[in-house]
Amino acid sequence: MVGRVIPLGGGYSARPISFEAYREACTRLEGRIFGGNWGYAFDPPVKALPPLGETFQWGIFCGKELVGWHHAHQRDERTVYMADTGLLPEHQGQGLYSRLLPHLVDVYREAGYTLVTSHHRATNNRVIIPKLRAGFFIQGLNLYEGGLNVALTLSLDWPYREALHVRSGFRQAAGETARRLGLNLEPSGEEPEPAVPRVPVPETDGEGLDLGDGYILRRVPYEVYWNVYARLEDAAYQSVSFDWASPALRPSPDVPRYAWLVSHAGEVAGWQLSRQWDARTAYMVNTAFLPGHRGRGLYTRLLPVVLDALRAEGYRLVRSHHHATNNAVLIPKLRAGFRIQGLQTDEHGVMAVLIHSFDPVYREYMDARSGLTRPRGEVARRLGLKLRGPEFEGG
Repeated sequence: MVGRVIPLGGGYSARPISFEAYREACTRLEGRIFGGNWGYAFDPPVKALPPLGETFQWGIFCGKELVGWHHAHQRDERTVYMADTGLLPEHQGQGLYSRLLPHLVDVYREAGYTLVTSHHRATNNRVIIPKLRAGFFIQGLNLYEGGLNVALTLSLDWPYREALHVRSGFRQAAGETARRLGLNLEPSGEEPEPAVPRVPVPETDGEGLDLGDGYILRRVPYEVYWNVYARLEDAAYQSVSFDWASPALRPSPDVPRYAWLVSHAGEVAGWQLSRQWDARTAYMVNTAFLPGHRGRGLYTRLLPVVLDALRAEGYRLVRSHHHATNNAVLIPKLRAGFRIQGLQTDEHGVMAVLIHSFDPVYREYMDARSGLTRPRGEVARRLGLKLRGPEFEGG
Protein backbone atom coordinates (compact mmCIF):
# COMPACT_ATOMS: atom_id res chain seq x y z
CA MET A 1 0.00 0.00 0.00
CA VAL A 2 0.98 3.64 -0.45
CA GLY A 3 0.87 5.89 2.59
CA ARG A 4 2.74 8.27 4.82
CA VAL A 5 4.12 8.29 8.32
CA ILE A 6 1.55 9.77 10.72
CA PRO A 7 3.00 11.46 13.83
CA LEU A 8 0.76 10.84 16.85
CA GLY A 9 2.71 12.70 19.54
CA GLY A 10 4.28 11.40 22.74
CA GLY A 11 6.80 9.29 20.83
CA TYR A 12 4.09 7.46 18.87
CA SER A 13 3.67 7.24 15.11
CA ALA A 14 1.71 5.23 12.56
CA ARG A 15 3.65 3.94 9.55
CA PRO A 16 2.48 2.05 6.47
CA ILE A 17 3.23 -1.69 6.63
CA SER A 18 2.57 -4.55 4.23
CA PHE A 19 -0.44 -6.86 4.52
CA GLU A 20 1.97 -9.68 5.40
CA ALA A 21 3.53 -7.63 8.22
CA TYR A 22 0.05 -6.82 9.53
CA ARG A 23 -0.92 -10.51 9.55
CA GLU A 24 2.31 -11.41 11.34
CA ALA A 25 1.62 -8.77 13.99
CA CYS A 26 -1.91 -10.14 14.44
CA THR A 27 -0.61 -13.67 14.96
CA ARG A 28 1.95 -12.47 17.49
CA LEU A 29 -0.03 -9.89 19.48
CA GLU A 30 -3.79 -10.34 19.06
CA GLY A 31 -4.02 -12.64 22.08
CA ARG A 32 -2.73 -9.85 24.32
CA ILE A 33 -5.03 -7.27 22.73
CA PHE A 34 -8.27 -9.18 22.22
CA GLY A 35 -7.83 -12.09 24.63
CA GLY A 36 -10.56 -10.83 26.95
CA ASN A 37 -13.23 -10.76 24.22
CA TRP A 38 -15.90 -13.43 24.06
CA GLY A 39 -16.27 -14.85 20.55
CA TYR A 40 -17.57 -18.06 19.02
CA ALA A 41 -14.99 -20.59 17.76
CA PHE A 42 -16.09 -21.86 14.35
CA ASP A 43 -14.57 -24.98 12.79
CA PRO A 44 -11.98 -24.24 10.07
CA PRO A 45 -13.66 -22.63 7.03
CA VAL A 46 -14.43 -24.65 3.92
CA LYS A 47 -14.43 -21.70 1.50
CA ALA A 48 -11.54 -19.38 0.75
CA LEU A 49 -11.79 -15.68 1.60
CA PRO A 50 -13.00 -13.48 -1.28
CA PRO A 51 -10.46 -11.01 -2.68
CA LEU A 52 -10.06 -8.00 -0.40
CA GLY A 53 -9.53 -5.42 -3.13
CA GLU A 54 -7.42 -2.43 -2.15
CA THR A 55 -6.01 -2.68 1.37
CA PHE A 56 -4.54 -0.20 3.85
CA GLN A 57 -2.30 -1.16 6.78
CA TRP A 58 -0.52 0.90 9.38
CA GLY A 59 1.64 -0.25 12.22
CA ILE A 60 1.38 1.86 15.37
CA PHE A 61 4.84 2.35 16.88
CA CYS A 62 6.14 3.61 20.20
CA GLY A 63 9.61 4.62 19.13
CA LYS A 64 10.71 1.60 17.11
CA GLU A 65 8.45 -0.93 18.87
CA LEU A 66 5.27 -2.03 17.09
CA VAL A 67 2.49 -1.76 19.69
CA GLY A 68 -0.61 -1.92 17.47
CA TRP A 69 -2.05 -1.72 13.99
CA HIS A 70 -4.87 -0.63 11.74
CA HIS A 71 -6.17 -2.53 8.72
CA ALA A 72 -8.86 -1.51 6.22
CA HIS A 73 -9.93 -2.86 2.85
CA GLN A 74 -12.18 -1.96 -0.02
CA ARG A 75 -15.77 -3.15 0.41
CA ASP A 76 -17.27 -1.94 -2.89
CA GLU A 77 -16.84 0.84 -5.46
CA ARG A 78 -17.66 3.55 -2.89
CA THR A 79 -16.85 2.02 0.49
CA VAL A 80 -13.75 1.30 2.52
CA TYR A 81 -14.20 -0.90 5.59
CA MET A 82 -12.14 -0.23 8.72
CA ALA A 83 -11.83 -3.90 9.61
CA ASP A 84 -9.34 -4.12 12.45
CA THR A 85 -7.60 -1.79 14.89
CA GLY A 86 -5.65 -3.09 17.86
CA LEU A 87 -3.42 -1.58 20.53
CA LEU A 88 -1.56 -3.32 23.34
CA PRO A 89 -3.30 -2.72 26.70
CA GLU A 90 -0.40 -0.78 28.21
CA HIS A 91 -0.65 1.77 25.38
CA GLN A 92 -4.43 2.26 25.55
CA GLY A 93 -6.18 5.17 27.22
CA GLN A 94 -3.83 7.82 25.79
CA GLY A 95 -6.03 9.15 22.99
CA LEU A 96 -4.04 7.43 20.22
CA TYR A 97 -7.16 6.22 18.41
CA SER A 98 -8.70 9.71 18.42
CA ARG A 99 -5.48 11.21 17.06
CA LEU A 100 -5.06 8.54 14.37
CA LEU A 101 -8.64 8.59 13.10
CA PRO A 102 -8.70 11.92 11.20
CA HIS A 103 -5.49 10.99 9.37
CA LEU A 104 -7.02 7.70 8.25
CA VAL A 105 -10.16 9.46 7.04
CA ASP A 106 -8.01 11.87 4.99
CA VAL A 107 -6.25 8.92 3.35
CA TYR A 108 -9.55 7.28 2.42
CA ARG A 109 -10.91 10.55 1.06
CA GLU A 110 -7.80 11.06 -1.07
CA ALA A 111 -8.10 7.47 -2.32
CA GLY A 112 -11.55 8.31 -3.76
CA TYR A 113 -13.91 6.63 -1.27
CA THR A 114 -17.30 8.10 -0.43
CA LEU A 115 -18.19 5.99 2.60
CA VAL A 116 -16.13 4.67 5.52
CA THR A 117 -17.70 1.85 7.53
CA SER A 118 -16.81 -0.12 10.64
CA HIS A 119 -18.28 -2.51 13.21
CA HIS A 120 -17.64 -2.52 16.94
CA ARG A 121 -19.03 -4.39 19.90
CA ALA A 122 -22.06 -2.43 20.99
CA THR A 123 -20.75 -1.67 24.50
CA ASN A 124 -17.22 -0.69 23.42
CA ASN A 125 -17.66 3.01 24.17
CA ARG A 126 -13.89 3.61 24.09
CA VAL A 127 -14.00 3.15 20.31
CA ILE A 128 -17.56 4.22 19.54
CA ILE A 129 -17.21 7.67 21.14
CA PRO A 130 -14.21 8.82 19.04
CA LYS A 131 -15.93 7.43 15.93
CA LEU A 132 -19.08 9.47 16.63
CA ARG A 133 -16.95 12.55 17.38
CA ALA A 134 -15.32 12.09 13.97
CA GLY A 135 -18.75 12.20 12.29
CA PHE A 136 -19.67 8.53 12.01
CA PHE A 137 -23.36 7.67 12.45
CA ILE A 138 -24.96 4.59 13.95
CA GLN A 139 -26.40 2.54 11.08
CA GLY A 140 -27.50 -0.73 12.66
CA LEU A 141 -26.89 -3.63 15.01
CA ASN A 142 -26.07 -7.21 14.11
CA LEU A 143 -25.54 -10.39 16.09
CA TYR A 144 -22.53 -12.34 14.82
CA GLU A 145 -19.85 -14.74 16.03
CA GLY A 146 -18.12 -12.00 18.04
CA GLY A 147 -21.28 -10.84 19.82
CA LEU A 148 -23.53 -7.82 19.32
CA ASN A 149 -21.98 -5.32 16.92
CA VAL A 150 -22.93 -1.75 16.14
CA ALA A 151 -22.43 -0.69 12.50
CA LEU A 152 -21.06 2.82 11.91
CA THR A 153 -20.81 4.82 8.68
CA LEU A 154 -19.00 8.05 7.87
CA SER A 155 -20.14 9.80 4.71
CA LEU A 156 -17.56 11.94 2.90
CA ASP A 157 -20.39 13.17 0.65
CA TRP A 158 -22.27 16.02 2.35
CA PRO A 159 -25.73 15.52 0.74
CA TYR A 160 -25.63 11.82 1.68
CA ARG A 161 -24.68 12.75 5.24
CA GLU A 162 -27.75 15.01 5.34
CA ALA A 163 -29.81 12.17 3.85
CA LEU A 164 -28.89 10.03 6.85
CA HIS A 165 -30.31 12.76 9.09
CA VAL A 166 -33.47 12.73 6.98
CA ARG A 167 -33.73 8.93 7.23
CA SER A 168 -33.46 9.07 11.02
CA GLY A 169 -36.06 11.83 11.28
CA PHE A 170 -33.58 14.25 12.81
CA ARG A 171 -33.96 16.83 10.01
CA GLN A 172 -36.31 17.66 7.16
CA ALA A 173 -35.24 17.02 3.57
CA ALA A 174 -34.19 20.13 1.63
CA GLY A 175 -32.09 21.29 -1.31
CA GLU A 176 -29.70 18.86 -2.98
CA THR A 177 -30.41 16.17 -0.41
CA ALA A 178 -34.12 16.25 -1.24
CA ARG A 179 -33.31 16.05 -4.96
CA ARG A 180 -31.03 13.04 -4.44
CA LEU A 181 -33.83 11.38 -2.46
CA GLY A 182 -36.22 11.87 -5.38
CA LEU A 183 -38.44 14.37 -3.59
CA ASN A 184 -40.05 17.01 -5.81
CA LEU A 185 -40.64 19.68 -3.18
CA GLU A 186 -42.71 22.78 -3.70
CA PRO A 187 -40.47 25.83 -4.15
CA SER A 188 -40.34 28.07 -1.13
CA GLY A 189 -38.78 31.44 -0.68
CA GLU A 190 -36.27 32.23 2.02
CA GLU A 191 -38.23 32.58 5.23
CA PRO A 192 -36.71 34.20 8.30
CA GLU A 193 -36.17 31.99 11.30
CA PRO A 194 -39.16 32.34 13.64
CA ALA A 195 -38.42 34.25 16.82
CA VAL A 196 -37.92 32.09 19.89
CA PRO A 197 -40.52 33.00 22.52
CA ARG A 198 -39.07 34.43 25.71
CA VAL A 199 -40.65 32.58 28.62
CA PRO A 200 -39.93 33.79 32.16
CA VAL A 201 -39.04 31.07 34.64
CA PRO A 202 -42.14 30.13 36.65
CA GLU A 203 -41.91 30.69 40.38
CA THR A 204 -40.87 27.50 42.16
CA ASP A 205 -39.75 26.50 45.61
CA GLY A 206 -36.02 26.31 46.32
CA GLU A 207 -33.00 28.07 44.90
CA GLY A 208 -32.05 25.51 42.26
CA LEU A 209 -28.65 24.15 41.29
CA ASP A 210 -25.97 26.30 39.69
CA LEU A 211 -24.82 24.71 36.40
CA GLY A 212 -22.24 27.44 35.78
CA ASP A 213 -22.14 30.34 33.31
CA GLY A 214 -25.35 31.76 34.77
CA TYR A 215 -27.48 28.64 34.21
CA ILE A 216 -29.71 27.35 37.01
CA LEU A 217 -31.40 23.94 37.17
CA ARG A 218 -34.70 23.72 39.09
CA ARG A 219 -36.90 20.73 39.89
CA VAL A 220 -40.51 21.61 39.03
CA PRO A 221 -43.92 19.91 39.13
CA TYR A 222 -44.91 18.13 35.93
CA GLU A 223 -47.72 20.60 35.22
CA VAL A 224 -45.27 23.53 35.31
CA TYR A 225 -42.94 21.71 32.93
CA TRP A 226 -45.80 20.86 30.54
CA ASN A 227 -47.00 24.46 30.30
CA VAL A 228 -43.48 25.59 29.38
CA TYR A 229 -42.96 22.70 26.95
CA ALA A 230 -46.20 23.46 25.11
CA ARG A 231 -45.08 27.06 24.51
CA LEU A 232 -41.50 26.26 23.42
CA GLU A 233 -41.67 22.84 21.73
CA ASP A 234 -41.63 24.21 18.16
CA ALA A 235 -38.63 26.43 18.92
CA ALA A 236 -36.63 23.58 20.46
CA TYR A 237 -36.80 20.89 17.75
CA GLN A 238 -35.92 20.58 14.07
CA SER A 239 -36.81 16.88 13.96
CA VAL A 240 -39.66 15.48 11.87
CA SER A 241 -42.21 13.29 13.64
CA PHE A 242 -45.20 11.44 12.26
CA ASP A 243 -48.35 13.58 12.34
CA TRP A 244 -51.05 11.36 13.82
CA ALA A 245 -54.47 12.01 12.22
CA SER A 246 -56.30 12.14 15.54
CA PRO A 247 -55.55 12.42 19.25
CA ALA A 248 -54.71 9.28 21.20
CA LEU A 249 -57.80 7.46 22.42
CA ARG A 250 -56.26 6.25 25.67
CA PRO A 251 -54.77 8.36 28.47
CA SER A 252 -51.08 8.13 29.27
CA PRO A 253 -50.20 5.72 32.09
CA ASP A 254 -50.28 7.38 35.49
CA VAL A 255 -46.64 6.88 36.49
CA PRO A 256 -44.22 9.01 38.56
CA ARG A 257 -42.69 11.88 36.56
CA TYR A 258 -39.59 13.98 37.30
CA ALA A 259 -39.19 17.37 35.63
CA TRP A 260 -36.52 20.08 35.61
CA LEU A 261 -36.25 23.50 33.98
CA VAL A 262 -32.97 25.19 33.05
CA SER A 263 -32.99 28.97 33.30
CA HIS A 264 -30.66 31.76 32.25
CA ALA A 265 -31.10 35.44 33.13
CA GLY A 266 -34.57 34.69 34.47
CA GLU A 267 -35.83 32.97 31.31
CA VAL A 268 -36.33 29.32 30.38
CA ALA A 269 -33.34 27.98 28.42
CA GLY A 270 -34.23 24.27 28.41
CA TRP A 271 -35.78 21.36 30.26
CA GLN A 272 -35.59 17.68 31.14
CA LEU A 273 -38.41 15.20 31.78
CA SER A 274 -38.07 11.65 33.03
CA ARG A 275 -40.67 9.09 34.10
CA GLN A 276 -40.95 5.53 35.34
CA TRP A 277 -40.63 2.90 32.57
CA ASP A 278 -41.01 -0.29 34.63
CA ALA A 279 -40.31 -1.56 38.13
CA ARG A 280 -36.53 -1.12 37.79
CA THR A 281 -36.19 1.43 35.00
CA ALA A 282 -36.55 5.19 34.59
CA TYR A 283 -36.98 6.68 31.12
CA MET A 284 -35.39 10.01 30.18
CA VAL A 285 -38.24 11.16 27.95
CA ASN A 286 -37.25 14.57 26.78
CA THR A 287 -34.30 16.96 27.04
CA ALA A 288 -33.99 20.17 25.01
CA PHE A 289 -32.18 23.50 24.98
CA LEU A 290 -33.32 26.52 23.01
CA PRO A 291 -31.09 27.41 20.02
CA GLY A 292 -29.18 30.24 21.72
CA HIS A 293 -28.09 27.96 24.56
CA ARG A 294 -26.67 24.98 22.67
CA GLY A 295 -23.03 24.01 22.31
CA ARG A 296 -22.12 25.16 25.81
CA GLY A 297 -21.79 21.78 27.53
CA LEU A 298 -25.12 22.12 29.35
CA TYR A 299 -26.23 18.57 28.58
CA THR A 300 -23.00 17.15 29.98
CA ARG A 301 -23.44 19.17 33.19
CA LEU A 302 -27.15 18.37 33.50
CA LEU A 303 -26.83 14.63 32.99
CA PRO A 304 -25.14 13.58 36.28
CA VAL A 305 -27.67 15.61 38.27
CA VAL A 306 -30.61 13.83 36.65
CA LEU A 307 -28.95 10.42 37.00
CA ASP A 308 -28.26 11.01 40.70
CA ALA A 309 -31.89 12.02 41.24
CA LEU A 310 -33.21 8.92 39.46
CA ARG A 311 -30.84 6.67 41.41
CA ALA A 312 -32.11 8.26 44.65
CA GLU A 313 -35.66 7.37 43.58
CA GLY A 314 -34.66 3.68 43.62
CA TYR A 315 -34.21 2.95 39.91
CA ARG A 316 -31.49 0.51 38.84
CA LEU A 317 -31.57 1.28 35.10
CA VAL A 318 -32.11 4.44 33.05
CA ARG A 319 -33.35 4.19 29.48
CA SER A 320 -33.39 6.82 26.72
CA HIS A 321 -34.15 7.07 22.98
CA HIS A 322 -32.44 9.44 20.55
CA HIS A 323 -32.38 9.96 16.81
CA ALA A 324 -29.70 7.60 15.52
CA THR A 325 -27.78 10.49 13.91
CA ASN A 326 -28.00 12.90 16.87
CA ASN A 327 -24.35 12.58 17.90
CA ALA A 328 -24.54 15.78 19.97
CA VAL A 329 -26.62 13.84 22.52
CA LEU A 330 -25.32 10.31 21.97
CA ILE A 331 -21.71 11.25 22.76
CA PRO A 332 -22.31 12.74 26.25
CA LYS A 333 -24.70 9.86 27.03
CA LEU A 334 -22.04 7.26 26.14
CA ARG A 335 -19.41 9.21 28.08
CA ALA A 336 -21.70 9.06 31.11
CA GLY A 337 -21.77 5.26 30.88
CA PHE A 338 -24.86 4.59 28.77
CA ARG A 339 -24.56 1.64 26.36
CA ILE A 340 -26.13 1.20 22.93
CA GLN A 341 -28.75 -1.53 23.32
CA GLY A 342 -30.90 -1.33 20.20
CA LEU A 343 -32.50 0.58 17.33
CA GLN A 344 -36.22 1.13 16.87
CA THR A 345 -38.47 3.00 14.50
CA ASP A 346 -41.29 4.97 16.11
CA GLU A 347 -43.29 8.11 15.32
CA HIS A 348 -40.18 10.24 15.81
CA GLY A 349 -37.96 8.31 13.37
CA VAL A 350 -35.12 5.80 13.71
CA MET A 351 -34.08 5.91 17.34
CA ALA A 352 -31.04 4.53 19.17
CA VAL A 353 -31.96 2.87 22.46
CA LEU A 354 -29.48 3.53 25.30
CA ILE A 355 -29.35 1.96 28.77
CA HIS A 356 -27.44 3.12 31.84
CA SER A 357 -27.03 0.77 34.80
CA PHE A 358 -26.30 1.82 38.37
CA ASP A 359 -25.50 -1.83 39.11
CA PRO A 360 -21.85 -2.65 38.20
CA VAL A 361 -22.69 -6.34 37.76
CA TYR A 362 -25.37 -5.51 35.20
CA ARG A 363 -22.88 -3.25 33.38
CA GLU A 364 -20.51 -6.20 33.15
CA TYR A 365 -23.42 -8.34 32.00
CA MET A 366 -24.06 -5.95 29.08
CA ASP A 367 -20.37 -6.23 28.12
CA ALA A 368 -20.65 -10.03 28.19
CA ARG A 369 -23.80 -10.00 26.04
CA SER A 370 -22.06 -7.84 23.45
CA GLY A 371 -19.01 -10.13 23.42
CA LEU A 372 -16.68 -7.41 24.68
CA THR A 373 -15.81 -9.51 27.75
CA ARG A 374 -16.26 -13.11 28.83
CA PRO A 375 -18.79 -13.91 31.58
CA ARG A 376 -16.96 -14.45 34.84
CA GLY A 377 -17.37 -14.08 38.57
CA GLU A 378 -20.75 -12.72 39.66
CA VAL A 379 -21.97 -12.25 36.06
CA ALA A 380 -21.37 -15.92 35.34
CA ARG A 381 -23.19 -16.89 38.53
CA ARG A 382 -26.18 -14.69 37.65
CA LEU A 383 -26.31 -16.43 34.24
CA GLY A 384 -26.25 -19.87 35.84
CA LEU A 385 -22.82 -20.76 34.42
CA LYS A 386 -20.66 -23.12 36.47
CA LEU A 387 -17.23 -22.22 35.13
CA ARG A 388 -13.93 -23.87 35.94
CA GLY A 389 -10.41 -22.47 36.06
CA PRO A 390 -8.83 -19.43 37.70
CA GLU A 391 -9.37 -17.28 34.59
CA PHE A 392 -13.11 -17.33 35.30
CA GLU A 393 -12.88 -16.36 38.95
CA GLY A 394 -13.30 -12.93 40.39
CA GLY A 395 -15.87 -10.22 39.81
